[in-house]
Amino acid sequence: MTATIEPVTPSKPASVSAPTMFHISLNVADLEKAIAFYRVLLGVAPAKCYPDYAKFELADPPLVLSLEPSPHTGGGALNHLGFRVANAPALIAMQQRLEAAGIATNREDGVECCYARQTKFWVKDVDRNLWELYVLEADTDHRGAGSATLREEHAAAKEHARTQPPSAKPEVAWEHQLGQPIPANLPLASNSADRILLKGTLNVPLAGDEKLQLMREARRSLRQGGKIIIHGLAADAPLNGEIPTLPGPAAGVQYVPSEAELSELLLSNGFHALRLAKLSPTPFFRHGTIGLREILLEAVKLEATPFDLKQVVLYQGPLSEVRDDFGNVFHRGRRITLSTPAVEALRGGSMADSFIFFPPGGER
Repeated sequence: MTATIEPVTPSKPASVSAPTMFHISLNVADLEKAIAFYRVLLGVAPAKCYPDYAKFELADPPLVLSLEPSPHTGGGALNHLGFRVANAPALIAMQQRLEAAGIATNREDGVECCYARQTKFWVKDVDRNLWELYVLEADTDHRGAGSATLREEHAAAKEHARTQPPSAKPEVAWEHQLGQPIPANLPLASNSADRILLKGTLNVPLAGDEKLQLMREARRSLRQGGKIIIHGLAADAPLNGEIPTLPGPAAGVQYVPSEAELSELLLSNGFHALRLAKLSPTPFFRHGTIGLREILLEAVKLEATPFDLKQVVLYQGPLSEVRDDFGNVFHRGRRITLSTPAVEALRGGSMADSFIFFPPGGER
């Protein structure tokens, strides 16, 4: 028997006659700080704001700006970004808004550059992308001396690149999406991957041995401290074998595991430091009386090593006690000695500030 699927209407449905808009997507090192900066620069709240994504939409100018938390390096083909605004009052208002928020700007009046005369100011976002906000005063028949700020910025960037050591090792990641075949062996060397992302992978029915092989391969491929991420649709309760039929883009979903099933899959296959990074408060769909929600579940590969230092930690509260994935129970105000993997899980988790970490081999 298949229950009726009822799509949950989004609070702000997209218009079928939406205008053409320019789109920019930026990698950002710290999503929260980037959102705060662009709130001030653009003067609007984000249209979408999630732990792993944010999007701003402007009608004037017609712009869709999305922010993606992702490791990145400076330089590349990007020179700078910017807006040409309608008039001087609009330019002044933008600069005053930024300065009032404590964000430094650099103003230039009557600059001849790019075959035009402009009045402008410059500002850097939190990832050091350079933005130019300007008013066009007149076209010229010569290129002009150009912006002193831009010349100084490019000279400084060139000098910085010259004096810096080779860039950090790029992230090693593997991603699988709903509808793609699942390889029996992941195309990764053992203990090499920083991140494995499964997007909708578990929203198709997999035999038990297929799931086990996928988890084994993920553990083999991930380095110590590497992260596995499950992103997809989860049910509030088991669907007892019923197969949902979903509309629109979700039509490819053939199976919806419960939240508890996904957590158990990771824990039973040796992953630790489980974190529910996202669970949509409103169901996207309903299967009978059971809500189907977007889920983002993270876990970490943490294994004992020959160099286990053992370390004492103390839980500060506010709860009377908490428990970790290794079976350790932390009573408020009491010291406990942990293995290195358990310490790493605490340090990298959302409750790290609730613990005191004593030096390895010291306090007992």
